[in-house]
Amino acid sequence: MKIKLFILGIVAGSIYLNSCNDDFGLVGPSIQPDEDTPALKADTFMLKASTVLLDSIYAKTATGLLGEIYDPLFGDLKADFICQFYVQDGFTFRHEPINGKIDSVQFMIFYPNRDWIGDSLASMQATVYPVIKPLERNYYTNIDPAQYVDFNNPLASKTYSPRDQTVSDSLWNATTTSGNYTVHTYDARINIKLPVSFGQKFYDESVNNPGYFANQEAFNKFFPGLHITNTFGSGNILSVSDTRIVIYYNYYAKRASTGAVDSAVIAYEVFPVTKEVIQMNRMKNAGLDKLLVPNDRYTYIKSPAGIATRLTIPIKEIKEKVEGRRINTFYFELKVMPQDNWKYALSPPENVLLIPEDSVKTFFEKGKTEDNITTYLGTCNSASLLYFFTPITSTSTVATSVTAKTNLANLIKYQLLYAPDEDLNMLVIPVSRATVLTGTSTTGTSAMATESISNYLKPASLTLRTDSSTMQVQVITSIYDE
Repeated sequence: MKIKLFILGIVAGSIYLNSCNDDFGLVGPSIQPDEDTPALKADTFMLKASTVLLDSIYAKTATGLLGEIYDPLFGDLKADFICQFYVQDGFTFRHEPINGKIDSVQFMIFYPNRDWIGDSLASMQATVYPVIKPLERNYYTNIDPAQYVDFNNPLASKTYSPRDQTVSDSLWNATTTSGNYTVHTYDARINIKLPVSFGQKFYDESVNNPGYFANQEAFNKFFPGLHITNTFGSGNILSVSDTRIVIYYNYYAKRASTGAVDSAVIAYEVFPVTKEVIQMNRMKNAGLDKLLVPNDRYTYIKSPAGIATRLTIPIKEIKEKVEGRRINTFYFELKVMPQDNWKYALSPPENVLLIPEDSVKTFFEKGKTEDNITTYLGTCNSASLLYFFTPITSTSTVATSVTAKTNLANLIKYQLLYAPDEDLNMLVIPVSRATVLTGTSTTGTSAMATESISNYLKPASLTLRTDSSTMQVQVITSIYDE
């Protein structure tokens, strides 16, 4: 997506909590008696902003990234993964191969719907290495493959480019009447031919030592997994949705009526990567040092596992000025610089999360969602190119006004209640949001709720303005005359 002008406001209407607790209640003056009309006061504060390194992120998933790209501003990103493969308990080959011999083995990497970032014609090389020790359940992206992988004995390599150059341009770009591509829409993949001996070992051991296939734990000890990495080229990263090993062989089919051999038939066995097994994704960023140098104009965000923006809210100063008063509103906004104007510039993420820095680890590990008290989900409106942090419950509630602002009064109230003597450090982190349908209104509008939030696992970037005019905020309070 090319963004000519992308000025971001963290915006939305007032945030209300349906609670009887006055600590978190916001009462509108329009419903109060005249004699109870509060006196309003606005105090101005300065937020501090800085760019911080995200050494790793939590990525418990069966999908991943593969490849390497370079961005002139945001540096280099290389992504690869180590994975186990799923086996059914008590697995056996469905048929007996002719002469007990395996025909071929393919390692398949799927990236459907042309899901990649960067130059589709850049020549890349993927190499498959054996894993030589059982994987541990570590879902953070700063893993060291050398702890698990035998880099001295690669199994196979394959040169590829995301755009299949064996298909003509006219056929590649052809679409159906509904606008879908007719070729390589759902089955785009890289097939890497593994040694026949690799598959032969699987068959031989399934006959001679069936205990290796008795369950997943036994299988993982027999076959710890594979490491897939980019060993040549730079220019694109694939979003890998599915990875599998396919073992092909021939067997003699028999006639049901007589039991006589009829013909030789091709068969195959599949060992996929699924949610039941471990996949460890590695994201390695380089060239970020210049973005971490403090300055008073900009901060930066890069995903995955790159850098984030830290916002420091001066809670101690706020406490001194507003003590004894009711907090009504805390408005603040962030502005984003235009996206770099080059062909493969990284796009901004659809969603970001505003979260206390000390809560990041538990938030993602425990699978939490935004609570609109201490954590807020920002969703990008494609029309206005703004992130809105109000709770989004339906397709029609995303504000479109560029003058709307997000009221984070509940965040300030919470911090003043539980940690009034500590300034609050918040991070802005790219995330993915999954939704669930909760109902449909009489007008046909679908009501949606957040089902899950996870770290964003696609390359993305933002440059935020953090000059003094942008970081100046107001806290509006009220006091009732007795």
